[in-house]
Amino acid sequence: MQKFLLLYMIFPLLLSAFTTEYEVKIYDIIFSSFFPKKETIAVWTDNHKQDEILYKLHHVRLTYVMRNADILLIAHSTNIHNDIMKFVTSYKLLQHYKESVVGGFYWKKGRPNIIFLRKNLQKYDINLPTSLSKYIEEAL
Repeated sequence: MQKFLLLYMIFPLLLSAFTTEYEVKIYDIIFSSFFPKKETIAVWTDNHKQDEILYKLHHVRLTYVMRNADILLIAHSTNIHNDIMKFVTSYKLLQHYKESVVGGFYWKKGRPNIIFLRKNLQKYDINLPTSLSKYIEEAL
């Protein structure tokens, strides 16, 4: 009985660690694709839970001043109106910022979802690698 209780307590922690590592790999691929020639990418986020993931990316530097960022990773805010490249963490925010966001990465029903918007990729002159082209959408 104690073994089952221990397993019941440890399993969510292992699953969370796996999810975090998976997100780190995805963000690494995405941000490297957005800025292939940059050695260090300045990222601002409105979600400090994302800090743990971003700290694990070797070529990412967190900034707490929005205007110093190369890209904004938005998880909550709906009132950001500037020309800095945006990437979101929910479908709701993807719809809200559809005129200025390059894409989004979020979880739905336990599965990762990645979407890039062609019009905004072109606006920022981003050419994604072939491996990510299947995630490009014309519109929402």
